[in-house]
Amino acid sequence: MEFTKLPPAGELHPKPARRPAVKPRRTNAFTATLGVALLLATLFTAWTPNSFFSVSLQDQLLMLLTPQPGSNAAIATSQPQLRVGIVAGHSGNDSGAACTDETGQTTLTEADVNSSIANLVKDNLVAEGYQVDLLNEFDTRLNGYRAVVLVSIHNDSCEYVNDEATGFKVASSLDTHDINRAQRLTACLVDRYGRMTGLTFHAGSITGDMTQYHAFAEIDPETITAIIETGFLHLDREILTTETGRVAQGVTQGILCFLRNESVSPALIPTNVP
Repeated sequence: MEFTKLPPAGELHPKPARRPAVKPRRTNAFTATLGVALLLATLFTAWTPNSFFSVSLQDQLLMLLTPQPGSNAAIATSQPQLRVGIVAGHSGNDSGAACTDETGQTTLTEADVNSSIANLVKDNLVAEGYQVDLLNEFDTRLNGYRAVVLVSIHNDSCEYVNDEATGFKVASSLDTHDINRAQRLTACLVDRYGRMTGLTFHAGSITGDMTQYHAFAEIDPETITAIIETGFLHLDREILTTETGRVAQGVTQGILCFLRNESVSPALIPTNVP
């Protein structure tokens, strides 16, 4: 996967509006201490790993201090809508791998397969209540992009390599501020995608193009990110093109596993990748 990078452009993020100042009132030390203790207890109960990446501590405090119209409404608004980024590999830049027939005519491109899967993943996540950005390969929004998770979808070569060139690959960014969560995202994708598709995790062919994927260095380091190659366009072409929904569901379930903090076994990821 070699790319020609477009010039990045920054994206401004507006600051949250200030709340009106509240006139202080007198209270005794015991009442104040009890109030702070109750507030902190409530805060740390409500401050889940998911909300950490989408709402600041200040916003969490404001949310807890704002009266809600009812108990049901309080439950509904305590968890803000989480943002997820999905990159359709090579989209808006080039075709990626190109599959040709005996006459040399292109019959299938990686970019088209990536786009089909990415759009279905987006639809799946939106149906689950998440806010999803569908991004191009060198989308200007990637510069400083901030979300709870970002996953870039790609595929491997159309050329026949050998009978072992089948299966999928996943690599996460090591430039994040939270390596443990990055590794957890990888484990979730490996486990759920393998279960859904029946394809084998092809760890031995993970390359530097994946571990040093350009978007890893462009996005906000708080965003947990990974790249997945969902198959080889030669030996895995049938499932990638005729069972695209199952492929997309595998990626979706991997992301949901991460977002929902579901149980997952650690994935064996090679550490000596070039």
